[in-house]
Amino acid sequence: MAKLLLVRHGETEFNSAQRYWGRTDVGLGPVGLRQAEQLRDRLATERIDYVYSSSMKRALVTAQILSSVHGLKVISCPEMREIDFGKIEGLNFEEVQSQYPEVARMWTNLNTQLVYPEGESLSQLEKRVEEFRMTRLNPAGSETVLVVAHSGVLRTLICQLLDLDMRSRWSLRLDLASLSIVETYPETAILSLLNDTSHLVDRCQ
Repeated sequence: MAKLLLVRHGETEFNSAQRYWGRTDVGLGPVGLRQAEQLRDRLATERIDYVYSSSMKRALVTAQILSSVHGLKVISCPEMREIDFGKIEGLNFEEVQSQYPEVARMWTNLNTQLVYPEGESLSQLEKRVEEFRMTRLNPAGSETVLVVAHSGVLRTLICQLLDLDMRSRWSLRLDLASLSIVETYPETAILSLLNDTSHLVDRCQ
């Protein structure tokens, strides 16, 4: 059995939770750094064999903080970068509804044929994630692998691992600095933890 620790990066300088940041290579903000440190402490006693990260700063820095107590090198994976949102980059949902109603409609209808205006398609994202899964992960292995990436990327990966229809990706919620765990076997995979943020405690209180 291989164990996959799937982590979404921490809060960014530009408020990741409220706006769609894809190709924009924003870094972690102070809250995101603290979130990464709290998750690092949670995973400090976990045996981890490999650390893979999206090549974007917000994920790489999160991964570097998490791996610091394990003495492991973070392997940067460009194929795990967030989707290119094109013209809706940096917008919030209300702005997308107003300026690009067709995109909002396709979201509402769970349409997997979505292509972001002047950006990537969901199928392009799926191919990138599949490339990562096929070349980097060994479902028959016994390693514990930490993967730090982005919400859409990780939700797509979970659907692929569990052999779910891609429409199911919209039914999964992954908050900033959350931990999910998938156990993989030669013929199947089991989701044993989803979107756990119990490690996020405000240390200033």
